[in-house]
Amino acid sequence: MNNLLRLIGRRLLMLPITILGVTFLVFALMSLSPIDPAYSALGDTASQVQLDAYRELHGLNQPFLVQYFNYIVNLFQGDLGVYGQASQSVSDKVFTALPLTIQLTFLGLAIALIVAFPLGIIAAIFRDKWPDQVIRLLSVASIATPSFWLAILLVVTFIGKLPVSGKLPEFSDNPGGWLLRMLLPACALAVPVIGQLTRVVRTSMVEELNRDYVRTALGAGIPKNIVIGRNVLRNALITPVTVIGLRVGYLMGGAVVIEIIFGLAGMGRVLVEGIQQNWVTVVQGAALVVALAFVIINILVDLLYVVINPRIRGV
Repeated sequence: MNNLLRLIGRRLLMLPITILGVTFLVFALMSLSPIDPAYSALGDTASQVQLDAYRELHGLNQPFLVQYFNYIVNLFQGDLGVYGQASQSVSDKVFTALPLTIQLTFLGLAIALIVAFPLGIIAAIFRDKWPDQVIRLLSVASIATPSFWLAILLVVTFIGKLPVSGKLPEFSDNPGGWLLRMLLPACALAVPVIGQLTRVVRTSMVEELNRDYVRTALGAGIPKNIVIGRNVLRNALITPVTVIGLRVGYLMGGAVVIEIIFGLAGMGRVLVEGIQQNWVTVVQGAALVVALAFVIINILVDLLYVVINPRIRGV
């Protein structure tokens, strides 16, 4: 138990340090942009006096570290800055789009888990037999399939049969319509992850099936399905949990691209609009929120791995 608490404490202590590092990296990279935020906000008609006043008001003429400190202070207050001539809130724009990206990410993850775990288990049980060979071939093919290419193929194939564009219905108002609208984007995201996760589950299951306690239990007459269900499966899922955490970040990054192809108003549209309009603060805020979500999710998965691992818990 002491080891478990120490490991959890280390992970929690690393969280604010990691978040601070991510914010510094994003802020530093965006500060290298040749785009002048004042010119971008005020437009072509702004005079030099107006540009100077804007820079003075928003601290753009201060040293880099002072700007970064002010940015962190504002960030803790939920303020990601402003954009456009009307000084609209970046936070409102980003956090309006973020829920859709999160929904798409976790729907894609759910599809990947539902498909990958049974395939990995079947492949391990029938190791080196024809079911295993078929599943391994499908896994390699899915890993080699780019999500954006598959998304375009799905749009071309299912246009007129399933919704591939248009407004996303609210889940609370129309769950069926929401699911149909999100199904194809989620499948495009999930396919590469299915291949990777299937291989990880298969490898982990095979390693566990080769352990001495499995041979001992089978030799004692315990049915194979009971040994696999109660012991092998539980121990074999420890490694895939860590992989799932890494794949969530991959899915969130891929969702940004998939949203654009399927016309979903998520973080992808925010990033593209920010780039097209030269809104540096919008691009900075969207990139920062996606990066922080990735970090936090991975820390949570890391904590879950520590908690469920019997070797760490000492059981």
